[in-house]
Amino acid sequence: MMFDRIAPVYDVMNRVMTAGLDQRWRRATVRAVVYSGDRVLDAACGTGDLAIEAAKAGANVTGLDFSKRMLERARRKAPGLDWVNGDMLALPFADGTFDSATVGFGVRNVGDLELALSELRRVLRPGGRLGILEITRPHGPLRVFYSLWFDRIVPLLGRVLPGGRAYTYLPASVKRFPGPDDLAALLTGFEAVKYRLFAGGIVALHTGVKS
Repeated sequence: MMFDRIAPVYDVMNRVMTAGLDQRWRRATVRAVVYSGDRVLDAACGTGDLAIEAAKAGANVTGLDFSKRMLERARRKAPGLDWVNGDMLALPFADGTFDSATVGFGVRNVGDLELALSELRRVLRPGGRLGILEITRPHGPLRVFYSLWFDRIVPLLGRVLPGGRAYTYLPASVKRFPGPDDLAALLTGFEAVKYRLFAGGIVALHTGVKS
């Protein structure tokens, strides 16, 4: 599995790709949708950074990912959290289990985006909050830099790291993914849907409340 292969370099590549800003964006996601005492699902949790930020905010966190190697690293970082090997397209939780749900840089990789969003909505209680942090495509002055960085430099950096060759998938996955307005339109069954752009439009944070 590709995500098992990139697990050893995932954190390093995140820091390199975002100039270290990814952690700041994760904290912004937690501030937007996570309250102390919440039952939180961090879906596609990867190596656990967003789940750990939610736990720091006082939430009771479950991190879910289908990559066992990613989860191994997450468990080493935070052995006290609940880490589950599972699929976002068939979440192994009852309806209304969680007060909030987050996805950080993972929703663009699912095979059926609408099904994934439906599953996230299903496991939230009425009034539960959703936060989706994802790479997007800027249309302003940063567009040329973005194309150079993600289409050329990031795959090149990936080639020099063990397992990093899989990062050649990144530009294609971002190009396939809906833009901010289109993703907001897909959040059916949610109220107060909005998004915030970071880094000149390279990253978007979508939020909504289950109706």
